[in-house]
Amino acid sequence: MTIKQVENIQIQKIVSGNRITTDDQVAIEEPLEIRLRYSSATGEIQKNISVTMRTPGNDDELAAGFIFTEGIIKNHEAIREIKSSSDQNSILVVLKQDVYPELKNIGRNFYSTSSCGICGKASIDSIRISSPFYGNTDNLVINATVFNSLQSNLENQQIIFKNTGGIHACILFDQNGNLLLLREDVGRHNALDKIIGASLINGEIPLDNCILFLSGRSSFELIQKAVMAGIKIIASVGAPSSLAIELAKEAGITLIGFLRSDRFNIYSGNHRIAV
Repeated sequence: MTIKQVENIQIQKIVSGNRITTDDQVAIEEPLEIRLRYSSATGEIQKNISVTMRTPGNDDELAAGFIFTEGIIKNHEAIREIKSSSDQNSILVVLKQDVYPELKNIGRNFYSTSSCGICGKASIDSIRISSPFYGNTDNLVINATVFNSLQSNLENQQIIFKNTGGIHACILFDQNGNLLLLREDVGRHNALDKIIGASLINGEIPLDNCILFLSGRSSFELIQKAVMAGIKIIASVGAPSSLAIELAKEAGITLIGFLRSDRFNIYSGNHRIAV
């Protein structure tokens, strides 16, 4: 089945006082219901875990990444299979026999919009407890020139953004600035869940030897998800929030903002950047 991520529409454009009818492309936004099936002492249980507004595509990665970054499962071995519904707007994650999901510490209502993935999350304390990689030590040192080249390496890869201008991208680069994996979505937290979910399914967690690049700002929920995946270096085009900086400092993450071709700001973890 072909998955549509872009819709063609007709619009009117005003140019120099003149009205022009023209074609345009917009990113598709549709709901995805994430459901979980697991065993219990009384038999199998199936629960609706989340409804998130996302751009269709890579939904298995999104579901896997979501339940991992929310601390519901601990590793990819917990998943038996992931099944999509016929209408592609519902997905079921089936856990292996005798794998019990961690649901009691989930501190928010699991309805996610495309702009906010963690509304109502309890605190940094819950992340500290949930992440198996929180505060892990490393010897990563990356030359500053690597970060200056990240955006130019990305320009020919971010396809949906080029067509619509209305989408977020999360990208993994290696330590030399080579592109490893890219995912796009109307929701920045969904794009990151797809990246982490793909890595989880492939048995590549923790991502402690990669650079995570964000096409927008660094918000608290994105740092939280990065912590869960063991990511140590995050660079974003936009600004970080105060809580994102606080979490990055506590978790030992190098956080870069306002990344341009010739400059960037370091908000935490400057010991990993060589000049």
